[in-house]
Amino acid sequence: MRVAVLASGSGTILEALLAARLPIAVVAVDRPCRAASVASGEGRVVEHVVREDFGPGFARDAYTERLTSALLANRVDLVAMAGFGTVLGEAIFDAFGSEVVNTHPALLPAFRGWHAVEAALAAGVETTGCTVHVATPAVDDGPILAQESVPVLAGDDVASLHERIKSVERRLYPATLASVVDAGSVAALLGELTPLGPAAGASSSSGAARHRGGSVS
Repeated sequence: MRVAVLASGSGTILEALLAARLPIAVVAVDRPCRAASVASGEGRVVEHVVREDFGPGFARDAYTERLTSALLANRVDLVAMAGFGTVLGEAIFDAFGSEVVNTHPALLPAFRGWHAVEAALAAGVETTGCTVHVATPAVDDGPILAQESVPVLAGDDVASLHERIKSVERRLYPATLASVVDAGSVAALLGELTPLGPAAGASSSSGAARHRGGSVS
């Protein structure tokens, strides 16, 4: 299996995926970022599919087609989003179907969207967490593969809570992707999973749900 990682930022999740020795063939970035340096430093192909417009006129579908073409040229089987800051259009899902996976810093279906950590703090919840799920054209709305809870502590701010969630993501995401690789595909893994029940109350460090529950601009 050949895995592509999509990244936009510091590359800490990418580092965890590389450390797990997943078969990462290519890393695609949508802007200049540390993740590209992390990938090149580990000898991976880096595709700079740069997004030049961050305004309301952004040609999302055209950008998605460029990115998808780059992934197909690298003979990718599985696409793993790792802090990727662009919501993608239909082309990538037409090309890869259910083989596009994302990690989200909340227990979906709670707190969808790019500001999930801020939303959890604003809501005053005692527990949040992270979710690994199949990405779909609807943001944060695909079948859940794994979830793990993270407590919200007294005195937490966005930075402290997000870092604790990331520490779980850096363990849960590689483990879940390893399960996908072992199963041969996301579709095969979904067939093996046992439903956990409502995602907002589910907590698991290993498996998760066949539950509709996908992040960004």
